[in-house]
Amino acid sequence: MTNANTEQFALRLKGVSKAFGGLQALDNVDFEVLAGEVHCLAGENGCGKSTLIKVITGVYQPERADLIELFDEELTTISPTRARALGVSVIWQDLALFPHMSVQDNITFDDMVGLKLRPLQSRKMGERAAAVLKRLGVEIDLTRPLEDLAIAQRQVVAIARALMNDARLIFMDEPTASLTKSETDKLLEIVRKLSADGVAVVFVSHRLAEVLDIASRVTVLRDGKLVGVYKTEGMTQAHLGELMTGKLIEHEVNARDMSAAKPVFEISGLSRPGDFEDVSFKIHAGEVVGLTGLIGSGRTELAHVLMGMRSASAGSMKLDDTPYKPSSIRDAISKGLAYVSEDRLTLGLLQKQSIGDNTVISVLQKLLFRFPLLSFAKKEELVSKWIDELGVKIGHQDDPISSLSGGNQQKVVLAKWLATEPRLLILDSPTVGVDIGARAGIFKIVRDLAENGLAILLISDEVTEVMFHADRILHMAEGQIVAEYNPHDVTVHQLEERIYA
Repeated sequence: MTNANTEQFALRLKGVSKAFGGLQALDNVDFEVLAGEVHCLAGENGCGKSTLIKVITGVYQPERADLIELFDEELTTISPTRARALGVSVIWQDLALFPHMSVQDNITFDDMVGLKLRPLQSRKMGERAAAVLKRLGVEIDLTRPLEDLAIAQRQVVAIARALMNDARLIFMDEPTASLTKSETDKLLEIVRKLSADGVAVVFVSHRLAEVLDIASRVTVLRDGKLVGVYKTEGMTQAHLGELMTGKLIEHEVNARDMSAAKPVFEISGLSRPGDFEDVSFKIHAGEVVGLTGLIGSGRTELAHVLMGMRSASAGSMKLDDTPYKPSSIRDAISKGLAYVSEDRLTLGLLQKQSIGDNTVISVLQKLLFRFPLLSFAKKEELVSKWIDELGVKIGHQDDPISSLSGGNQQKVVLAKWLATEPRLLILDSPTVGVDIGARAGIFKIVRDLAENGLAILLISDEVTEVMFHADRILHMAEGQIVAEYNPHDVTVHQLEERIYA
């Protein structure tokens, strides 16, 4: 599975502990990675994964560490500069690249810092950048601005920059979160190339199928403590999920026949040139309709039209048997639609605002005491209501939204939209960047909402999500609905084969 060199460790840590105030982020943790190994670091959000990586890269200094060893060199302390010099690199989920710079300049950035490049130096750096891409088996125009590239190609640029720095141990944080299945397969092939070249890769991902596919071993953390180190051979997703959460998470088809219920939302022949064509379907009261397909199939573009963010060129929509044609997102909200975007960080939340402010931002008009004054009592009551109902774990309403885990942030996004009392809730990839335990909590909320009569459109490229949480599944490809499935009549494997064919 990987090219682990059993004669050399890339990394060995023993007895590492790190606390922040009263929170014990890491408690006597051991962690080791072999040279050339692909190793997974797994656990729910808040389990200590990021803290451990930042200790290894010198961003944090541990209170205690019995051993810190990188490539057979024992260290008493480590700094970011020292870690990089020893060959440690981290590719965070946001990639930390420069959109307006060229591919070449992004790859060679660290070598360029402080230099006044002459033409000869620039040409040599270009040759080195091209050589790194060739090593990865990838062709990308070095002169293109990074912002012109798809996210999958940007991942490759980030890996290439790490290799330019002679990386021997690379941490990848949620590298496939925004990739299609085919893009993910290509990235995993690059990871295998790195392993074959002797580069150790630590893979951090909530997608357990990928973890079991790419890694030879997995280290599991829970609440800052080491649960254990396990071989992935013979490991199942269910067992790994149980190790991460401490509880067995059941996956079973829960689809119901809702065809006799009243239609809440209906689309007929909806089209938008370049995005989708002749799309028709109904969603009934209390029904969860899953919409799946590859990224780029037109799913999100369809959601944007439903929410008045874009306009359709043909077709019609009805909401509760009344013609529906939103002129703006505000108009869509006022008519009874709500939209949880796939991009929680930029479209779903105001990162600089508090938990309370994010929860009520869509319903400020309801909270007025006397125009334009806001009733803080009404605000606190509304926030408390949804925080309690959705089980959001917070310290205080005035705490910044950034203080919450991904799962709890997503629950706040749900609270924000549910406060508008919608008739149709659109969930676009609602579990991106959310760990397995929090996912189960979010889908329990979704099921409870449906049981109470809310119509829900669940958009996801993860087949298991629509399989286990939708009542009907619509398959969208190249802008068209090409098939409809009853989850009881198809298997996950069959559905994946048809979608990824």
